[in-house]
Amino acid sequence: MLKIRNLDAGYGRLKVVRRLSLHVNPSEIVAIIGANGAGKSTLLNTISGLIRPTGGQIMLEGSEVTSVAAEKRVFLGMAQVREGRHLFAPMTVMENLILGSYTQFQRKREKEIQEDLDYVLSIFPRLAERRTQLAGTLSGGEQQMLAMARALMSRPRLLMLDEPSMGLAPRLVREIFNIIIRLGSEGRTLLLVEQNASAALSIADRGYVLETGHIVLEGPAQELKSNPDVQRAYLGKEYKKINE
Repeated sequence: MLKIRNLDAGYGRLKVVRRLSLHVNPSEIVAIIGANGAGKSTLLNTISGLIRPTGGQIMLEGSEVTSVAAEKRVFLGMAQVREGRHLFAPMTVMENLILGSYTQFQRKREKEIQEDLDYVLSIFPRLAERRTQLAGTLSGGEQQMLAMARALMSRPRLLMLDEPSMGLAPRLVREIFNIIIRLGSEGRTLLLVEQNASAALSIADRGYVLETGHIVLEGPAQELKSNPDVQRAYLGKEYKKINE
């Protein structure tokens, strides 16, 4: 599904991601964990095209997209839920969702848009209750649900989630992660950046540990979770298992 080779990216002269390589197989949940400043969000923003890499290669389903514009990557099947949600606050829940279906609208797939609406509202019933409410007035958890639902409206083949649990109460974190588990069980391909390393590794198939722009460890999620170095650095007492 996704292959990245020797990726370099950053901001001006500041190189944040360095010679990074990873892959995501179809129908797989892959977690990227690491401390603040490790380069996790920069990596996702580079994959989605918001940041132009200075070196390396990004392949999506066998085709190179390294130089493809961000909006065209959405048409190719990428969708990113960015840290901070980035909703259109003055617009309603339904208006935000309809905007997420832009790729389907451009292809004149009105039937598919309605099917997608029914689907995301079945996954996020709270959004159905608040369909006429302004996005900016939703709670933090509801805003995260709306951001995820909006991304799903584009029918992505690769869904990237950047810190979906940030700022949420433990109950809402469990709810969001249970939805991610459901999406994975439906065969969706997900790349998850998450500071709650224990929760992320509990639901992922594989994981990568990122430090100062480099991949320092990779492997099956449960093996990483059992690794003493990972436990010491990222699985402190403040982290809870998603099913607790």
